[in-house]
Amino acid sequence: MSSFYFEQSHDVLQVVGTDARKFLHSQLANDIESLKVGQSRYSLLLEPTGKITSLLRVRCNSQESFTLDCDAGFGEVSAIRLSRFKIRIKCEITSSAQRFVALRGLSAIEYADYVARDSALPAWREKDFAVDFAVDFVAGDLREGSATEFEIARLMARWPRTGVDMTGESMPVETGLTDCAVSFTKGCYPGQELVERMDSRGATPPRSLRLIRAVAGARAGEPVVLDGQEIGIYTSVCQEFALALIKRSADSRSIEIGS
Repeated sequence: MSSFYFEQSHDVLQVVGTDARKFLHSQLANDIESLKVGQSRYSLLLEPTGKITSLLRVRCNSQESFTLDCDAGFGEVSAIRLSRFKIRIKCEITSSAQRFVALRGLSAIEYADYVARDSALPAWREKDFAVDFAVDFVAGDLREGSATEFEIARLMARWPRTGVDMTGESMPVETGLTDCAVSFTKGCYPGQELVERMDSRGATPPRSLRLIRAVAGARAGEPVVLDGQEIGIYTSVCQEFALALIKRSADSRSIEIGS
């Protein structure tokens, strides 16, 4: 797939104030304290039960100003969740929607060029060579991609969408995001107990998100059937590719991509 850009809307939170860094570090699953100005980092926002509220990308604008973006439709619920714990904290939280330009299918050389530009936001995992821009972006020779191309890129990167591949009933360990959105060395945060307990015990969740080949006509929400047995459920399907929550007991290696 050649490189392309694709426009989409994200929900955005602005967290500003003298306690903004300390507050976000205490509430998010990843390390915010060490973020330098201009850096960004993904983090899960959890409920005290350890279940997922949203996935946020946190950018440090200054020592007292942070921008958090997430999938469309989850800004307000994230702001409400954060505000529940904002007691005697000097910071303000506002939410809005914003246009983003996603660059996908980049080569390593293209990625190095774009990610070094002002206002560039590294997206997904570094190996995915993905970059987002939240301000006016001049496409130049870069072609505009389709929604299908973007969705295939997302599935191939095994990047879950909030409310689709992970919900308020999901545990972090089943999403495949703990490598880039959770710190196991930082201090306490709401929901940490479940995350740490499963990690320390090497526990496998009852189901986990995997990239598989979809059968013809498969749709999100339908069961994944292998050898006559239901082994999971499709969460996202695009052409022959799918993300699916597969049961712990199932052997899905024959249909997994990159297994």
